[in-house]
Amino acid sequence: MKKKIVNILMLLVISLMTFSCSKDEVVTEQPLEVNPITMQGTWKLAELNGEQLPEDFYIYVVFDRKGNFEMYQKHDSMYPRYITGTYSIEKDAHYGYILSGEYDYENGDWNNKYVVTDLLESGSMIWTVKDGDEVSKYVRVDEVPEEIIKAAKVDEDEE
Repeated sequence: MKKKIVNILMLLVISLMTFSCSKDEVVTEQPLEVNPITMQGTWKLAELNGEQLPEDFYIYVVFDRKGNFEMYQKHDSMYPRYITGTYSIEKDAHYGYILSGEYDYENGDWNNKYVVTDLLESGSMIWTVKDGDEVSKYVRVDEVPEEIIKAAKVDEDEE
């Protein structure tokens, strides 16, 4: 009788060990609330519609807690640009968190509003155009590279 109990316990222990070591187990990080505090910092566009960016194509966005942004971009012209403005985050019952912005110097609103999802403490977030299908993945970086800052601000210094 003791031998049967020991065998059953051994079988139970082996079963537990086998099933608890499953490779299917995925630990997922819980997304953060999207607000000026969690968005604060420097972000680099890493992927557009699931694809890596061409070498000479970039967007860096620096958000502060007060609702201001600085953008360094080279994607829609052959020259880099430095752009500033303000941003806002709205919580929508249907879409979730919606990010929008307005450029300084009366240059108007951003072309799109973005639904921000998967803002992770590990340093990434997804922007999806609210009324479109473009999906952008941004990753947190320490800073905008100095050569990009210099290249983007050259035109500003000449004026």
